[in-house]
Amino acid sequence: MTKGKKITIWILAIVLAVIVGTVGTVYFYGNHLFNKLEKVEIDKEDIGITEEVQEKLSQYSNSIINIALFGVDAVDGDVGRSDSIMIATIDTVHKKLKLTSIMRDSYVAIDGHGNDKLNHAYAFGGPQLAIKTLNENFDLNIENFASVNFETLPKIIDELGGIELNIDADELEYINGYIAHLNNINGTSEPAIESTGIQHVSGTQALAFCRIRYTSGGDYKRTERHREVLTEIFKKIETMPVTSYPSLLSEILPMVNTSLGYSDILELGTEVLKLGDSNLQLERFPLDDYCEGKMISGIYYLTFDKEVTVEQLHNYIFEDKITW
Repeated sequence: MTKGKKITIWILAIVLAVIVGTVGTVYFYGNHLFNKLEKVEIDKEDIGITEEVQEKLSQYSNSIINIALFGVDAVDGDVGRSDSIMIATIDTVHKKLKLTSIMRDSYVAIDGHGNDKLNHAYAFGGPQLAIKTLNENFDLNIENFASVNFETLPKIIDELGGIELNIDADELEYINGYIAHLNNINGTSEPAIESTGIQHVSGTQALAFCRIRYTSGGDYKRTERHREVLTEIFKKIETMPVTSYPSLLSEILPMVNTSLGYSDILELGTEVLKLGDSNLQLERFPLDDYCEGKMISGIYYLTFDKEVTVEQLHNYIFEDKITW
């Protein structure tokens, strides 16, 4: 990457959005741009990090940073469910960036609400409870988050001039129904996708792609589509001239909620710049062999082997080991 096109990816916002700028752009525009972010305070005393977990993970506290990412389906000011849940990891020990999906239907304990789907935690108590639920069920030490409403995804992608997606036959069967539905509710007129293969898609078409639920692979494939869209956003931003970053940031930042402060963003951005987004690694949990769908009281949940999943997740995020 040339010096003029070095990019600081300071936070990955679900997958669904990437807040990007050069180090020079961030410092030059500073608070003028980042004041556009919707800052959300998180009570660090109530995020479910036990003393045992804190002690176990203390060795990584400054070298492996985890940030929760939530893609939220919300309308008319509602909090909404986090239908995309990821953990962004900045791993300066193994020199990697990791983006880990956690299955939204995972059957977990939610403080004050019993056992339920993981994605309900955000609806019950916003990012505070969603972070706490991740920490308590997966023995993590997450302190910060970024979220974006799925409804803003088309605006973000359209600001980038669209992205490239590889549409397979299964996806083609369903995507146009979602495009038509989005056109109907938003008053847009985006065209249908006519064929399989690499397609240049608009924001509405990309959101339709993210919302496909019924292809083979089910929700596992759906989380893969979310990661694919995020990866393509990375690629598109890399090709943009540096001079376009300020206007892009000005449009995107108001769409993002985060607990990160300006200094946090600069510090994380500097670390990401050192690593480079070519080191981005993608995974999702629970893994196939350690979970199964079950009907409980007439509702579908994804049950999983917690002990094994926590061990696998920790090995992957903190030790950079694949133990399956």
